[in-house]
Amino acid sequence: MRGTYAVPYASRGSILGSAESEALGQLIASSGSLSMGSFRDRFEQRFREHIGTRHALSVTSGTVALELAIHLLGLREGDEVVVTPQTFQATAQPLLGLPATVRFCDVDRDSLNMDPGVLKSLINDRTRAVLLVHYGGWTAEMDEILALTRERGIVVVEDCAHALGAVHDGRRPGSLGDIGCFSFHSSKNITTLGEGGMITLDRDDWAERIDRLRSNEVDGVFVPAARDGLQLGRELLPWMKYASSAYEAVCTGIRRPGTNATLSEAAAAVGLAQMDRLDELVARRRWIAARLDEVIERHPYTRTQRPRPGVKHAQHLHTFFVDGPPGVRESVIHGLDERGVEVQLRYLPLHLQPEWRERGHGFGQCPVAEELWFGQHINLPCQPGLSDEQVDHLVSALDAALLTAAKGLSCLSSM
Repeated sequence: MRGTYAVPYASRGSILGSAESEALGQLIASSGSLSMGSFRDRFEQRFREHIGTRHALSVTSGTVALELAIHLLGLREGDEVVVTPQTFQATAQPLLGLPATVRFCDVDRDSLNMDPGVLKSLINDRTRAVLLVHYGGWTAEMDEILALTRERGIVVVEDCAHALGAVHDGRRPGSLGDIGCFSFHSSKNITTLGEGGMITLDRDDWAERIDRLRSNEVDGVFVPAARDGLQLGRELLPWMKYASSAYEAVCTGIRRPGTNATLSEAAAAVGLAQMDRLDELVARRRWIAARLDEVIERHPYTRTQRPRPGVKHAQHLHTFFVDGPPGVRESVIHGLDERGVEVQLRYLPLHLQPEWRERGHGFGQCPVAEELWFGQHINLPCQPGLSDEQVDHLVSALDAALLTAAKGLSCLSSM
């Protein structure tokens, strides 16, 4: 369809309003720093309380969060990392610059999350980490995955970009594995003015290293100068106090140079206001998803996502499957498009991306992910910014598109 869609796919996954404007007004009217100030401290505190981890460190994007988390793994030549293919390219992109071997793990047919049964077959003595995604907001089967990884000392990194607002047996994504990475991109369940991210973890040493890296400091091994018997040669003057910790240390090894990944105070202020609205925003997503599922379940050749008891879907993505003869899924998508509903299929499996094909990956490695993406799965708009009228239009268009596709099948079968 050309022109403007009556029901567009999300350019914003959240709603910004008076609460966010008020938070920005408070910041502008204050005399506080616009970088590394009280809003960032409060946002991080609120986030770690929500997730249930000892540490939550904000950064400039979810991609940066993943990059820094993967750095903590200390991967070397010969190490292996198992990665889900059903995700955005940012999830595994940092691994392209490292010497480790990437092995893609096929997905479960319902959740599109990493399949623990396939994971078991991929783990060996060289496996150092598992990098998974809670696809669309449905948490991966963490109990089964952790049972495979814990006793081997394999680090589990959760890409939680879709999962803020989800619940897994009473716990929050980002506290289930060893490291959680969140995105506050414009399309996500909350936003920090378009870009932003968070790293959640419990290990104090890892948190200290991430804090150094995001603050333009070296991730290195430091000891006090006195312990090495060094004579530094010149004493610091009293007003040089901010340099004392660096001047009086000796670096015995450098893991990586730091960068400036500081989330601005304006972004943190908006993020703090968004956290107050998280339950409301996710509830709206779930309401839209429930209305869509009610329609889908009335039609043949379709199936909806139904998480098990104990798992509460965050509905960042609404996904369903058209499991019929070839061409039916495309008929449904064209029918939606003609009725003013914008559809995007999220995402081309990673092992088929050109950069990973260049590394020797390709068709046949993850047959379930390939079968579903090319033939069955559909993502529908589900953002809380849709008006009631747009949701009504979406529901009607979906019903009509599914009915038309079913009639087309009936005509073919009767010929």
